[in-house]
Amino acid sequence: MAINLQKGQRISLEKSNGAKLQNICVGINWGAIEKKGLFGMSKSKEAVDLDGSCALFNEQKQLQEVVYFGNLRSQDGSIRHSGDDLTGDMNGNDGLDNEVITVDLSRLNPSVNYVAFVLNSFRGHDFGTIPFASIRIYEGTPSRVNEVFATYDIASGPGFAGHVSMVMGVFYRKNGEWKFNAIGEPTRDRKLQETVDTVSRQYL
Repeated sequence: MAINLQKGQRISLEKSNGAKLQNICVGINWGAIEKKGLFGMSKSKEAVDLDGSCALFNEQKQLQEVVYFGNLRSQDGSIRHSGDDLTGDMNGNDGLDNEVITVDLSRLNPSVNYVAFVLNSFRGHDFGTIPFASIRIYEGTPSRVNEVFATYDIASGPGFAGHVSMVMGVFYRKNGEWKFNAIGEPTRDRKLQETVDTVSRQYL
């Protein structure tokens, strides 16, 4: 059964049978904004362009590279981005991921100690207006889910109102084993590079 993560929770990347997760997908799902017309009668949907990105840091917390919609593959090929989703779910939550970042820990450069996931609102949509946003960690591919390991609602609560950037979570290596820290914190940043800088200062 998948773990329902809470903010600040740390987990080992280990399945119930004791096997370690190696090939991991981080799927991000979010919804378009529903806009009500005059007297709340008619409704329309406003597309929401969120950007999931992945930043790699070494043990000294120095940035190595960033995988995002403009760079869909890490240099060693261990991390891949499915591509940019420009709208979100236009007809309610379909249960599918809008963007997926895949991580093969066995191919990851040994110098990498932290793999951080961030989310930015490209057009400046306030997270407080987005109906839902969540991530799930699973084994499989961007088009096939074998087993969901953990799920995390990343945009619930009043603290996200007024923000357009957040730190979703960080995979980190400790004593030779990979773990995940579910951070789920909004930041004051507006651009990806600013968010990555915030990660290196506060969340590693």
